[in-house]
Formats: sequence, C-alpha cells, structure tokens
Amino acid sequence: MEKQFDILLKNRIIFKRFLDQTPKEDLFRIPNGFKNNIWWNIAHTMVTQQLLIYKLSRVGFGIEEELIEKYRKGTVPQVEPSESEFRKVSEYLVSTVEQLQKDYSEDLFTNFESYMTTPKVGLDTVEDAIAFLTFHDGIHLGAILAIQKALRV
Repeated sequence: MEKQFDILLKNRIIFKRFLDQTPKEDLFRIPNGFKNNIWWNIAHTMVTQQLLIYKLSRVGFGIEEELIEKYRKGTVPQVEPSESEFRKVSEYLVSTVEQLQKDYSEDLFTNFESYMTTPKVGLDTVEDAIAFLTFHDGIHLGAILAIQKALRV
C-alpha cells in the first residue's frame, strides 16, 4: 500500500502546484465545451477520497460536509470559492492523504461497504478504493490538462 499512498501524494502535490501557479481567473474559468473548471476538478478529487474511503467505511469525514456537498460527483461549479475555502482545499489536498495513510495504518477501515464506481470498477475493500483513487485522480489530472489547453486557445 505504500506505493499507492506515494502515488496519491504525488498527484495531490501536482494539484497543489496548479493551485499555486495558475492565475485564479484561469482556475475558475470554464472553457467552451466543458462543464467544470480546474478548481472544481481539484476539489472534487479531495472530496471523492472522503466519500470512497470514509463514508464507505462508516467513519466520520475529515473535512467539512459543506465541501463534500459542493464538489461531489454530479455537481458543477456554482460560484468562486471564498479565500478561506480556497486555502482549506489547498491544505486538505496533502493533509487528507497523510491522514488517510495514518488511519489505514491504525486499521480504521474495517467496515467497508462494497461500491460500484461510475466506470464500473467494483470496490470491495478499502485497498480497492485506495487503488481506485489513484486512477480517479489521474482522470481529473487529464481533465485539468485539457481545460488548461482549452484556455490557451
């Protein structure tokens, strides 16, 4: 599992770099042909981790439920985040992976509920869910790169 955590952390560091280096107007702009923006994709990955690991294990969330409702699957950007929300998400990108690793090592996820993801990947264990998160983050990294390219055209 160490490799999975390492990949997740590296993905999140890449996402954090986008937040730190992309002009805010570009983070929040939705190009023609897209339904969300760079910001939403990044916040969504962090929220999905909470839902797939903590909710399916019946363990309390490590972030505010307001963020979960705002960035879960099926949502779209409504308004730009406040400066406070922006900072929280930026901090959570790495801290939630570190907390996940700690919680996993403490065997916190023993009551995992099976779940079928949208791309039809069945998750039967928390290890399945952690592996899926690396795939999910990769999907959204690809979306972010496509949005970034569309913004430059």
